Amino acid sequence: MATRWGICGAGNISHDFSFIVAVAARSLESAEKFAKTHGIPKAYGSYQELVKDPNIDVLYIGVLHTHHLQVGLLFLNAGKNVLCEKPFAMNLREVRQLVSAARENNVFLMEAVWSRCFPVYAEVGRLLSESAVGQVKMVKVYFGLPLLDRERATQKEQGGGALMDIGIYCLQFALMVFKGERPESIHATGVLLPSGTVNITIALVTVHIHCAKCIYLRWFLVAHPMHCPTVLELNGKKTEFPLPEPGLPLNFHNSTGLRYEAEEVRRCLLKGLKESIKMSLTDSELLIEIMDEARRQVGVVYEQDSQ
Repeated sequence: MATRWGICGAGNISHDFSFIVAVAARSLESAEKFAKTHGIPKAYGSYQELVKDPNIDVLYIGVLHTHHLQVGLLFLNAGKNVLCEKPFAMNLREVRQLVSAARENNVFLMEAVWSRCFPVYAEVGRLLSESAVGQVKMVKVYFGLPLLDRERATQKEQGGGALMDIGIYCLQFALMVFKGERPESIHATGVLLPSGTVNITIALVTVHIHCAKCIYLRWFLVAHPMHCPTVLELNGKKTEFPLPEPGLPLNFHNSTGLRYEAEEVRRCLLKGLKESIKMSLTDSELLIEIMDEARRQVGVVYEQDSQ
């Protein structure tokens, strides 16, 4: 039996996420336009209407992350399973509220860090478990995009800034490789934009790096784009993991890979699980905790931090 998805929000990311039986937006006109494009049978003009639909197994939240807490609590407290886009929420306090609501209502909850569900990441996990590169001593992650012309990516009121938008991908990768180990220290530097958001660099210091003439350096490379990769290189040997072809034009690169996280959610629901081992709630809490500390060091404060 198919998993019946409802979708909250009719923006670009929701457009690329296409496993839906109902959609709700802040206006009925937007929801109906979205539903027509994707052949969705139901369209609602409010999230309250969507949450009352009994024919939905799980809701995907694709609205701006400044609204994740409010919308997430609405669905979770109504007993709905939820896949919520990254970043989960604006800070650790909000993330913990979502996690508590999921546990109190005994429903599934997962942060949609889609990278964790890509076949390349699965292969990285396998290689690490088999010690294919030995004990990991160092992880380097680089990710940059020209987004300064996009208001959503720069305005503080919309939760903008490089850290929340794309830096989260770098952090989640490092945490995955080190198996969720808490960093011993965090050092963040950045350049504040006029809006008060930041272009940021973070160093997670977890181990000392040793060099010796008696060992070989073994490595793997997750090729660009590291957040939705299709190529993995191990000690110079490349393996490709091609994506399915899209049925419609896409807004984001490689976003047919969103189906991997949808498949992971379905797997969890069929097994009766309340969270995924690929992106656990503990992982999500540590991820936002590190981002909170990085913002504190650089001086980026959102309105939600004072609530």
